[in-house]
Amino acid sequence: MKADKHLLQAVWEHSSEHLSPESAETDLIELDDRLSSVFSGGPSYYFVVDFADMQIKHASASVRHLLGLAPDSMTVQDILDRTHPDDLEFVANAERAAFEIVYGRIPAEKRHNYKVSYCFRCKTADGSYHLLNHQAMVLATDTEGRLARSLCIHTSIEHLTSQNNYCISIIGMASEPSYLNLDISQAQKPKQVSGPLFSEREMEIIRLMSRGMTSRDIAETLCIAANTVKNHRKNILSKSGSKNTGELITRCITDGLL
Repeated sequence: MKADKHLLQAVWEHSSEHLSPESAETDLIELDDRLSSVFSGGPSYYFVVDFADMQIKHASASVRHLLGLAPDSMTVQDILDRTHPDDLEFVANAERAAFEIVYGRIPAEKRHNYKVSYCFRCKTADGSYHLLNHQAMVLATDTEGRLARSLCIHTSIEHLTSQNNYCISIIGMASEPSYLNLDISQAQKPKQVSGPLFSEREMEIIRLMSRGMTSRDIAETLCIAANTVKNHRKNILSKSGSKNTGELITRCITDGLL
C-alpha cells in the first residue's frame, strides 16, 4: 500500500511558522561534526531535508544497501512508502510532537543542541521489516531562527530489539537536559525536563561498551584503572535499571541516548 503522500507534508505545513521558506546551503564540515555526535549501533544511513521545498538534498550511499534506494534520487515519500502501515500514524504524531516540544519549550539559541529520537518499522532492501531508530537534528536555520535544513539518521536496531516503545525523546546534547520516553499523548504537557541520566564519563564508557569492548579495553582507551571502569559499569547498570550490558545498550539506543 502506498503511503499517503501528504502524511508528513501535512505535519510540516501545520508547523510552517517554524520552517524557513528559503533554501539553505549545507556546511559539510558542520555536517561531519553533527554526525560525529550520533552513535550508529547497526546498519544506518543519513540524509538532509531542505524544508523550503521538502526535498532531500543529500543522502549517504548506505541507503542503497539498507533500503535499496538510489541516494541521488530518493525522496521523503520513498521512505514513507517503506514505513510499516501500522506505524504511519505514529510517525506523523511523533513529528508533530517534536515540533511542539522543540519550538514550544526549548529556547531558539539552544535548539542546535537537541536531537529528536523515535523508532518505526521500515521495509528494507530484502523485503523484510526492520525496526529503525530515527534521529533528527537542526542543521541550518534562517535569520529568523526557522528550521531550514534537518539532518536525519536512520539506524537498524533489529539485531537488538524488534519491539517499539512508541515513545519520543528530545535529547539534549552538550550537557543540555532532555525529555525522555514521552508518550505521544504527553506532547501537550510533557514531563518536567530532566537532567542527563548519565555523566559525560559514563556516556563515554557506554559508547565503548556498545562496541563490545571489555573493561580492560575501555580502561586502556580512557587511560583509567580497570577497577574504575568496573565501578562505572556497575553504577551505569544501576542508574538505568538494566540487568546486563545488552539490555543497557538496547535501552540507550531506543531512548535516543546513543
